Amino acid sequence: MQIKLIGTPSTKEEFEAMFKAYREYFEEHLKAVCNSFCDSGAKYKALYDAAAYSLEAGGKRIRPVLAFEMCRVCGGDPSDALPAAIAIEMIHTFSLIHDDLPCMDNDDMRRGRPSCHKAHGEAVALLAGDALTAYAGKIICDSSLSADKKAAMIQVLYDRTIGMIEGQTIDIDGNFDTLDGLISMYEMKTSELLTAACVMGCIAAGADKKKISAATAYAHELGLAFQIVDDILDVTSTSEELGKPVGSDEEQNKTTSVTLLGLEKSKELAEKYTHGAENALAEFDDTEFLKKLTDLLLSRKK
Repeated sequence: MQIKLIGTPSTKEEFEAMFKAYREYFEEHLKAVCNSFCDSGAKYKALYDAAAYSLEAGGKRIRPVLAFEMCRVCGGDPSDALPAAIAIEMIHTFSLIHDDLPCMDNDDMRRGRPSCHKAHGEAVALLAGDALTAYAGKIICDSSLSADKKAAMIQVLYDRTIGMIEGQTIDIDGNFDTLDGLISMYEMKTSELLTAACVMGCIAAGADKKKISAATAYAHELGLAFQIVDDILDVTSTSEELGKPVGSDEEQNKTTSVTLLGLEKSKELAEKYTHGAENALAEFDDTEFLKKLTDLLLSRKK
């Protein structure tokens, strides 16, 4: 299957068609990967059933789409970013599996259905997350990319994964006296994996350092806007809309942008970072899709 793109999307309908094309391409190849998990023997079935359960649960697939589109705007073939797209979604999924565990956020629902540990047991869920962390690197290593691109992608993927894990560790504390401290944690917890997706897309296209730097700046600002919108939705949305519990931040007495600034100021801050992300795209040509995606993430309801 090839990615069927229409070029620069000038309308909402064209943007949605392009987003759908990216997602359909990704889902087909992700399913093939999930189907291949147990080729080495049925004794691992419980582990990989749990991994596939969470990988195939849907979600927005923002990170894979960013990898594809960054590759395209850097002059590459988006399909060259497929290993990066699958790898980053594996890392993201591992983080969600572990985040939902009783020792972390203790959430019973994810994407509208039982969390991995509720469906497959706590121990198997923990190990499924571990397996996805390792498998992400294997996906890149086993790809047809050049050795140089593989090495660069793996370094970015795991550097940023460590940053995300450090951010999650800080978040366990849940209490911050200043907005600067909170934003510093969000930079790690959320911006890191978005950065990995964007930069790996650039690497797939053979982009230069200037474009990689711009992609990094874009993802940094996008991640901050994304996380602040998450804070807002935790107090304004419903469990049915989000597909996961709402109000968990308050229950766990966590400091968020909403508890520090209030709802309206948080919305203003999310808009500020959204504009910052869009400004960072000036280094690229043909950025209409990325701008529309950035605006969509600001106004999302889930």
